[in-house]
Amino acid sequence: MTGVRSAPARSVASSTSLGSPTSLAELLQRALDGEFGPRPETQGIAVAFTIAQAVRHDGRGSGYRNEVLSLRLGESVGSCAVEPGSLTSNALDDCVGADVAALLRHPVPAVRVAALDAYLMHVRPHTPENGARPLPLPPGDSLQKSRCRARSVIGLLPAPPVAAAPRRVLVVGVVNSLLEQLRERGIAYVPCDLKGGTTEWGERIRTEARAELDGCDAILASGMTLGNGTFEPLLEHARETGKAFVLFAQTGSAILPHFLGSGVTAVSAEPYPFFWLDGGPGVLYRYGGPA
Repeated sequence: MTGVRSAPARSVASSTSLGSPTSLAELLQRALDGEFGPRPETQGIAVAFTIAQAVRHDGRGSGYRNEVLSLRLGESVGSCAVEPGSLTSNALDDCVGADVAALLRHPVPAVRVAALDAYLMHVRPHTPENGARPLPLPPGDSLQKSRCRARSVIGLLPAPPVAAAPRRVLVVGVVNSLLEQLRERGIAYVPCDLKGGTTEWGERIRTEARAELDGCDAILASGMTLGNGTFEPLLEHARETGKAFVLFAQTGSAILPHFLGSGVTAVSAEPYPFFWLDGGPGVLYRYGGPA
């Protein structure tokens, strides 16, 4: 979904003379300072909503649940996934009718992330002028669309014969369709998710990503890392080592492209409405990675 562009379009990776931010706190402060367009205290959130989802695809041995907080600003929707049941009962009341600046200072991280995502979607939408490469997502059932998205996401990793092509990928935020694509390409991986458990193929899922970083030469992570506080250690490691760092983002789809050049190498951005909400065609926006 795109929003109203309120300033001349520039690539999000080079949107300021200060360069790409090195932390979420820095990007939040830049937004509060009005660096990207209209000052956030002049922008009000009209609609706030949550979506609770339960999934078990045909042929898969396990399922999962998601919950997403979304905020609407003008034509744009910003989102942050949360652990099911973790949002406070008054979170929506706090958001609706509030100005963006107040929500960027909210004590709940998911509110701050959703508000920043909505604001950046509004002032720096996913357009070619801002560096986005649209990729149509064909219609299909939820598993078909998940696999289609996974092929696109894995395609953002460096591929042979590039010297930086990964031999072992740390996957933070386990999505079986992504693991399936890595397996088909013969790329080893370490699955990591705060929920733990096992993958569809019986592999143990690690719960501490930082402990696995040195054993992997590329990172593939969910945008959910923005909301649960695990994004910045990954970003710092990628920046220090030069490893490929690819993000697949429903959470923070308008946020994460701003980190291109400060550790992030590619982003698959998928703003609301997400592929699992509808069987019709959709669109992904790719930033960085192979052309």
